[in-house]
Amino acid sequence: MSRSAKLLLVLAAIAVAAGIGWYLAHPGMLPQPAQQAVAASPTTQVITRGEYLARAGDCVACHTMPTGKEFAGGRAMATPFGSLYVPNITPDEETGIGTWSADEFYRMMHTGISRDGTLLYPAMPFASYTKVTRADSDAIYAYLMSVPPVKQKNRPHELRFPYNQRELLVGWRTLYFREGEYQPDPGRSAQWNRGAYLVQGLGHCAMCHTAVNALGGSSESKAFEGGMIPNQNWYAPSLTSNSEAGLGNWSLQDIKDLLQSGVSQRSTVYGPMAEVTYNSLQYMSDEDIEAMAVYLKALPQRDAEAPPTSQARLVAPNVMELGRRTYEKQCAMCHGDEGKGHPPAYPPLAGNQSITMSSPVNSIRMVLNGGYAPGTRKNPRPHGMPPFSHILNDDEVAAVVTYIRVAWGNSGTPVAPAQANELRTLLPE
Repeated sequence: MSRSAKLLLVLAAIAVAAGIGWYLAHPGMLPQPAQQAVAASPTTQVITRGEYLARAGDCVACHTMPTGKEFAGGRAMATPFGSLYVPNITPDEETGIGTWSADEFYRMMHTGISRDGTLLYPAMPFASYTKVTRADSDAIYAYLMSVPPVKQKNRPHELRFPYNQRELLVGWRTLYFREGEYQPDPGRSAQWNRGAYLVQGLGHCAMCHTAVNALGGSSESKAFEGGMIPNQNWYAPSLTSNSEAGLGNWSLQDIKDLLQSGVSQRSTVYGPMAEVTYNSLQYMSDEDIEAMAVYLKALPQRDAEAPPTSQARLVAPNVMELGRRTYEKQCAMCHGDEGKGHPPAYPPLAGNQSITMSSPVNSIRMVLNGGYAPGTRKNPRPHGMPPFSHILNDDEVAAVVTYIRVAWGNSGTPVAPAQANELRTLLPE
């Protein structure tokens, strides 16, 4: 063998040795032997299911401060009767629910009675959670017991007299609470029943989409007929009226898209509903979202559907012209000269039921505040609408909202400057 050949052989051996050394120092880069999947233990499966169900119930929305630790409570919930402070539901034994049993947790979910026998205020949606099965309650309990415990004392409620007297809740419960797990309707499909269970129970959708009376209660006969969300100044539209948010003439795909991604070819979610989609619905399975859509689409229509009629005749010509000019300058770039939009990024305004609802509150708020659809798994980079409160005065806000509510055949009614001013005063300084 020549000297040059020997040198090449030595260099090759050095290169091989160096390569082996590098791979040994980086074991993740070595080819890995095929591994058999390790089945999750029954306990892990229950916890995983409990996490899914807790998301379906949107527990994090109330029990977590915006900058606080998950489920540690402390969040203030404004009500017409004062402020309620949401409790710590981490497994801390001193300040959370670490000493609770699964039985006690189920009793709370099912009856609205706490571990110590205290009656819960109905801001906790036990009137809906009572429909949750024992198995699902136990899974949620197992999940909450698995999260990191947080030592954070609960803050006492700050309610005005006489609402701070819990004994009065006995009367409220007599009027508005019906205890009992969800009972499937044998005349409906398994998919419809699954959707009903989620919407009526964990989803507690009726809490927002049903009007609340002076006692903080709502009538079952008025379920899903829409109403103002107390102390939030947003209107939750009727789900039983096709002139508002009724879904009878929507495709299932549009309903599923709106619930799970926050946008569809028909509309976009903003305000409190955007939070529900962000915290809860985006994480639900396609099968459960479709079941909810099937149930919601089948809700009985409670008003006679009449062809939409433009209400432009009710608008003074000068107001209509101011609204048209304002729309042309500020809105047409995204929503189009004829209000057709560019969905799903920029929703249509022509023929959009959310624009023509009986209450103009949401439309006024969007013009004043702007807003973004939630960033979701299926729509991670949403488009948003800028605020115009610093650009438009009350007359202009009222005029442009009036214009979009009556133009292009829309059947909404005019808006007064005073309505815009009332909502403007609620903007943060």
